[in-house]
Amino acid sequence: MTKTHYISAGHLTQDKIDRIINEGYRLELGDEAKKSILSCREYLDHKIAESEAPIYGVTTGFGSLCNISIGNDQLAELQKNLVMSHACGVGTPVPREVVRIMLLLKVQSLSYGHSGCQLITVQRLIDFFNNDICPIVYEQGSVGASGDLVPLAHLCLPLLGLGEVEYQGQHMTGAEILAKMGWEPIQLASKEGLALLNGTQNMSAFAVWSLIQAKRITQWADVIAALSLEAYDGRPEPFNLAVHLVRPHKGQIATAARINELLRGSELITRPKTHVQDPYSFRCIPQVHGAVKDTLSYVKSVVDIEINAATDNPTICPEEDLIISAGNFHGEPIALPMDFLCIAMNELGSISERRTYKLVSGTRGLPSFLVATPGVNSGFMITQYTSAAIVSQSKTLCMPSSADSIPTSQGQEDHVSMGANAGTKLLRVMENTERVLAIELFNAAQALDFRRPLHTSPLLEEIHAAYRKEVPFIDHDVVMYPHIAKSVEFLRKYPLE
Repeated sequence: MTKTHYISAGHLTQDKIDRIINEGYRLELGDEAKKSILSCREYLDHKIAESEAPIYGVTTGFGSLCNISIGNDQLAELQKNLVMSHACGVGTPVPREVVRIMLLLKVQSLSYGHSGCQLITVQRLIDFFNNDICPIVYEQGSVGASGDLVPLAHLCLPLLGLGEVEYQGQHMTGAEILAKMGWEPIQLASKEGLALLNGTQNMSAFAVWSLIQAKRITQWADVIAALSLEAYDGRPEPFNLAVHLVRPHKGQIATAARINELLRGSELITRPKTHVQDPYSFRCIPQVHGAVKDTLSYVKSVVDIEINAATDNPTICPEEDLIISAGNFHGEPIALPMDFLCIAMNELGSISERRTYKLVSGTRGLPSFLVATPGVNSGFMITQYTSAAIVSQSKTLCMPSSADSIPTSQGQEDHVSMGANAGTKLLRVMENTERVLAIELFNAAQALDFRRPLHTSPLLEEIHAAYRKEVPFIDHDVVMYPHIAKSVEFLRKYPLE
């Protein structure tokens, strides 16, 4: 039975978006959303008819062309021209999961009745989502103010029978998909092009998808760190809650508690240790992983506000009888947090690489490069090289995009957020961190097998056994990259509780 999510003024959460995208939900406008959209459009049409004063973006040009008035007979042409002229995207296509979130967030934003769209326009966006028609959107082109003009233009071109889509694995033009579905091109009314293109839905979609991935990746980081701790014969004292209660950061306490839970019942953690203390990459897992969790919590709280907001311009407020040209399209509120999360996720990868380095170092009773006969075999030597290369790339991607601004539109738009660049960088760092953790898992599982016949905790043994069904113990040199790829896939498929 197909599940339905009703678009309403109610709260849209990131967890709900995760379910909508991954569990095959259909979208449907709730009655209140329909009423809000219709009343706002009626109000706008009335204001255009009675007003002699220019209304930005409705009866004027855009950006620095705001002082040029447009006649009533050209208002529809103005909006179509806007969508066509702003479709200047280049580079790699945006991942389809992110595009689907963009569609959902654009519908949500338009549903509040502050944008002036026709009901049929919003419904067509829903039709695209429900039929899994994915517009082709390109990563590069948005400066993150005046909204995500360029990517949202590509998102909405197919409504007009223009642009490109991906449907059932096929690349099609906007005209072809409309013909196939038996739909007429949308005839944009006044303000609609601006309502579709203004907004932060591209930036927000990257943020939401990254947060969904970050939740899973941070959970895995604790599990893999615990496996590495066991394999490296680490000490349990740094995870004693008494240490963390005197420095009570929530993420730090939660991480220590989670590591203790993962280690419960382990033979390895309780055996006598000959070393007095562990390197920071093991000893400071609660402090580093915990800080990442706290960052994730903060970023989630900000993005939560953004995805439940109207972010186009001008803002139409029928109840106050106001049409206000302002700046809700500006991406600064989420550009800064996305840069922050980018830095945090890089740290999760950075400390993971250091643990991998220790595992292959030939210390604490483990063989050099985790192979029984080093010399003729290089073993896991180069897995750490790969991890180091990935972490180094992520570090270069941590330069905050939001620290930059380049004026556009002849200086009318003289301070921009570069939030779209923050989003694309964040997604790359997220993928990099996942790969680094997969490499650590590959090494930790190998190292743990050298500790036999001793065992780790039942929970970690269960995960290790499941992993061994996908990736074998390496007793002599083999081609390694398929095992790394399977390790990444394991992190995506294994159901962590």
